[in-house]
Amino acid sequence: MVLRSVIDSHHHLWNPETLEPDVGYVWLRRKGEVKPFGDPSLIQRDYLLEEYVGEYGGILGSVHVQSDGGIKDPVRETEFVQGLADGFDFPLVIVGFVDLSREDAEGMLKRHKAFDRFCGVRQILSRIEGREDISFAACDYLRDERWRDQFVLLAEEGLIFDLQLYPEQMREAAEFLSRYEGVPVVIDHAGSPYDLGDEGRKRWREGMKLLGELDHVSVKMSGYGMYDKSWERGGVGYVMDGLLEFFGMERVMFGSNYPVDKLMRGYGEIVEDLRGYVGVDGEDRFFVENAKRVYGLGDFFDEE
Repeated sequence: MVLRSVIDSHHHLWNPETLEPDVGYVWLRRKGEVKPFGDPSLIQRDYLLEEYVGEYGGILGSVHVQSDGGIKDPVRETEFVQGLADGFDFPLVIVGFVDLSREDAEGMLKRHKAFDRFCGVRQILSRIEGREDISFAACDYLRDERWRDQFVLLAEEGLIFDLQLYPEQMREAAEFLSRYEGVPVVIDHAGSPYDLGDEGRKRWREGMKLLGELDHVSVKMSGYGMYDKSWERGGVGYVMDGLLEFFGMERVMFGSNYPVDKLMRGYGEIVEDLRGYVGVDGEDRFFVENAKRVYGLGDFFDEE
């Protein structure tokens, strides 16, 4: 039986082929430039809301997550995505990009907040010294003094932080985030389990356990295809078992990471694979309620 109700906590919309509006994408227009998840050529094209909603019949609502940290003015992405969602009358909220290490971070946050679907920030922290081939971040933001000082802006503005990092960074991240219980944090892509060998699994488990001990931290089962392109079921099971062990069913949510994971797996296939791990009793929380609650999507639905 096909699952008919999904709130997707992580996907992207973009229009790199279109110059009006010109959002100012960078990597999306560099055709063939290999990314840490592989060759993105097939998705370096316009991917808009109508195509996304058509990927699966049961998408009730979603969270758009910033797609390109190189955009000169990231507020333009928020404006563009809000326009798509308003025009389609679709329940969607936006996690945008702000560089918290910049002097103008506070002003940038306020400009984003002019758009009522904006609910949070993602600034990718993923970096491993000596592994530039898989590092997304140009520097170690967790050790940047201004970045650390300005993280409090998220609490002051009532915003969520989407946390993308590698297991090697988790201990330091957990220590830092323990000071900010007022900022809901959502770990992207299951904690980026890029190394599923014995040592890699041990490192991932140790880091995720520390983050799971923080009650204000949740996690998305998203983006697994970036780390295991074959979507090998044994690996998925190991990751899901760990997420449920450390975060419980109340703090784990589904994310498709489309269209990036479209390179590896069909939307319906991802949903059906994950249903087997959460069970019938957990389906509603994992696929709908947790994302609705954490990202404030409940306002779009009739709560009677």
